[in-house]
Amino acid sequence: MSYKVAKFGGTSLANFEAMTRCADIVLASKATKLVVVSASSGVTNLLVELSKGNLDAAQRTSAIAKISDIQSNIIGHLTLSDTVRSQIDALLKKIATISTSIAELETDLTLVKSQLTDELLSCGEQLSSTLFAQVLIERGAQAKWFDVRDVMRTSSDFGKATVDVDIIARLSAERLQPILESCGDDGVIVTQGFIGSDEHGQTTTLGRGGSDYSAAILGEATRCSQIDIWTDVTGIFTTDPRITSQAYALDEISFNEAAEMATFGAKVLHPSTLVPAMRQNIPVFVGSSRDPQAGGTLVRNETESKPVYRAIALRREQTLLTVTSMDMLHAPGFLARVFTILAKYNLSVDLVTTSEVSVAITLDNTGSNSSGETQISPLMLEELKAICQVKVEQDLALVALIGNAIDTSYGVGARLFSTLNDVNVRMICQGASSHNLCFLVDGEQATNVISRLHCAMFEQNAQGVA
Repeated sequence: MSYKVAKFGGTSLANFEAMTRCADIVLASKATKLVVVSASSGVTNLLVELSKGNLDAAQRTSAIAKISDIQSNIIGHLTLSDTVRSQIDALLKKIATISTSIAELETDLTLVKSQLTDELLSCGEQLSSTLFAQVLIERGAQAKWFDVRDVMRTSSDFGKATVDVDIIARLSAERLQPILESCGDDGVIVTQGFIGSDEHGQTTTLGRGGSDYSAAILGEATRCSQIDIWTDVTGIFTTDPRITSQAYALDEISFNEAAEMATFGAKVLHPSTLVPAMRQNIPVFVGSSRDPQAGGTLVRNETESKPVYRAIALRREQTLLTVTSMDMLHAPGFLARVFTILAKYNLSVDLVTTSEVSVAITLDNTGSNSSGETQISPLMLEELKAICQVKVEQDLALVALIGNAIDTSYGVGARLFSTLNDVNVRMICQGASSHNLCFLVDGEQATNVISRLHCAMFEQNAQGVA
């Protein structure tokens, strides 16, 4: 059976009108059989605020009322059964109960708070998927709601759980595939992104932006023919169009290029999304739910063109960690000790440069888990300081020039750094990949840096290196 997975983001499901546009997209494609949704725009942010536990009773009531209003504005256009209404009411009551429990927790009950937080955050996707299924039903589709936690098996790392691909494949074959195969021409399954469950049945989350990843994991597990990511922009752009109006959407991009862009800050795709698609060579389409006729970007293994310069990515809120020790000169194993400490605190290292006695490492500080809390903790820094000197620099921005054969093309560095001859570059990495050249700049200079680079590399018709 050949079918597509469609994923819709929060802005695509913000209200009834937005959901209707998404329903049009689903109904226009008989091949779309599995729909993965995020929470409606604004809901997750409100749930994150509730999860912090620092709101008083009045503030919690206000936040829950805002979540309820978002649902009510959609429900007002639907004719719901008593069963569905009771499901929505139960989820809203659950939000109130859990947020109160978090606020009343003792400060040292970190694990319990993490478990409750994931349970709380999952309510956003449960609400949106329930309502979107109803929108499809009222449009004549044979839509079925499916609890993704029945198949999305993860670790118990609440806030940033890792998926177990093998178990997900087995559970999908047992519980999801039969439903997919029984779908007729008008059949479609609606499920949730971002959430899963561990071996004990406890709800987990995959980290902010994890809905794209969920769609890709499910697509891989069920061997779909294509994964469509519907968002609020018409594809993947040469750079963030909010920075320069000259940015334009790409017709195509390779898996490797798109993975580099996602990793280094492009917001259209979650960094992990492409991994499952690459494993099974499943094309990924990115388009706008607001304007599906405008086309979009197709991400696939091979592209017709392979320009040296394809795009520029930006990731803000970066931390530069520099560790220094004379032990690096003659004592083997120093780097292993450093990275063991980072791994202990579940920190993922991005860029690394070394000198004889120092190592500089970049850490993404845009939110290490679903609640947006950084995991660069004082305890981790204390452990590092026990074996070396530590310097921490915050508020930097990571800029990545993405393309093809960058490491073997003449003049790339000259063109790039002559464009930025008055900018202080903190760190440069090239050579580990043929698809990128990365460097750090002060966060306040990032917008100007991107604008100037885009002009030099793209707007002056520089599709290759002269």
